[in-house]
Amino acid sequence: MRPLTEDDVVASFVNAAPDELRLIALPPDFMLTDWDHLDFLAWRDPRTRSRGYVIAEVDGEPTGVVLRAAEGSSRARSAMCNLCHTMQPGDQVSLFTARKAGPAGRHGDSVGTYMCADLSCHETVRLAAPLAPSEVRASVDRRIDGTRERTEAFVERVLEGSAA
Repeated sequence: MRPLTEDDVVASFVNAAPDELRLIALPPDFMLTDWDHLDFLAWRDPRTRSRGYVIAEVDGEPTGVVLRAAEGSSRARSAMCNLCHTMQPGDQVSLFTARKAGPAGRHGDSVGTYMCADLSCHETVRLAAPLAPSEVRASVDRRIDGTRERTEAFVERVLEGSAA
């Protein structure tokens, strides 16, 4: 991912109202971000835990989405994140929704998916378990690529119909 400034981050959000843009809190370690090893940027709002953010590159441009975490906790024993495809204890996966961009979002349309509750999918796929004797490094690389592709696809779903 190409390096972003604070202004780039705020300008990237496609589904945020002007009032929401003022409320965006960058991750505490934003200045230390290693952009060369980042496929997308995702974090929970340090001030408002029900809010999260994802920025992915869509058509070469940083495209940000404001997320809302569902209230309550899952009763499931385990759940799978739809971005990194990692099975985790049920309380470590949350339903996140994003208001669609453009007119659809202004009319209340939204999209949602289950994600790691701390939005750490980028790190989770890199914390691969030791390779099994028959496993090759390429399988870990595929998980990383798949996570990036699914994240970009989610952001694109938020953008669908925004030009209308």
